[in-house]
Amino acid sequence: MHGFANPKRFLSLASLLTPIFLIGGLLVSAGALWWGLTQVSPDRLMGETVRILFLHVPAAWLGMGGWTAIALSSLVFLVWRHPMAALAARAAAVPGLVFTLICLVTGSIWGRPTWGTWWVWDGRLTSMLVLAFLYVAYIALAQAAEREGVSARIPAIFGLLGAINIPIINRSVVWWNSLHQPPSITMGQSAIDAEFLVPLLIAVFGFSLLFAGVVLARMRALLADVQAEARLRRRAMEAV
Repeated sequence: MHGFANPKRFLSLASLLTPIFLIGGLLVSAGALWWGLTQVSPDRLMGETVRILFLHVPAAWLGMGGWTAIALSSLVFLVWRHPMAALAARAAAVPGLVFTLICLVTGSIWGRPTWGTWWVWDGRLTSMLVLAFLYVAYIALAQAAEREGVSARIPAIFGLLGAINIPIINRSVVWWNSLHQPPSITMGQSAIDAEFLVPLLIAVFGFSLLFAGVVLARMRALLADVQAEARLRRRAMEAV
């Protein structure tokens, strides 16, 4: 971990992995979506609407996974003061927000024929909406900290505090009465038929690769901005 806190070492690895993750993620997720949308049989209860599962579940997973990455990166930054960890947290925020919004939109589309309404204020949906607001707040806070030259510790602390919402999302359908179905996949077992489970797991894997590729690409872009700003400051000091 300490070795890859070095920007040169990070860039050498990220430049290799970014296209692999992006291209691999696009191919795997597209194949999984094709499989799930065209080859899987309709569900006996939900019919054709079940096919949204192959986008909704990976989006929900990565919405929560994105904030988990922010929290872990923030912890590393606060404990070891690694500036690359702060960049990693910022890089994960935007794709995490995008997948959270995809989860909310696809969930509403799925809920309309299943529940008869676009939205209900139950634990799972409300806590997922709170996650979207947390993302927006974190992005604004991180941008303000960079713009004003404020310590990156402030968004890092916010990233850690916001992680409280992740177990709430995960356990909400167990703790409260909910229209949302209970967990279908738990440790060591699944309530999902293999016909749906296999393409679903492949879709999760493909979108996770895509997420990782986007985060690496954003980290490289953020690092390039930091390095360019540092060079400009050096030149300004030399000119003085």
